[in-house]
Amino acid sequence: MALTEQQRVRRARIAAHASWANTADRQGRTAPATSAFLARFEKQVDPLGVLEPETRTQMALHARRAYMLQLAERSAKSRARRAKGSG
Repeated sequence: MALTEQQRVRRARIAAHASWANTADRQGRTAPATSAFLARFEKQVDPLGVLEPETRTQMALHARRAYMLQLAERSAKSRARRAKGSG
């Protein structure tokens, strides 16, 4: 018997919560993805790799913050458009 989309989503959410419930070291679990994400911004701010590592890291952190703030801005605009259209 095939599951509906709603059932699949519900099962996935249950599995995710169960998985996190069994994870004591949350930072350790996400460290590889966090490092890879920051590496993206390090390449963006220093594509030739000529900056000092500390400088490159600080610039990458700022680039990541700017990216996240841009995402938040787009999300807020989208929510405002949806709210305007439903009222």
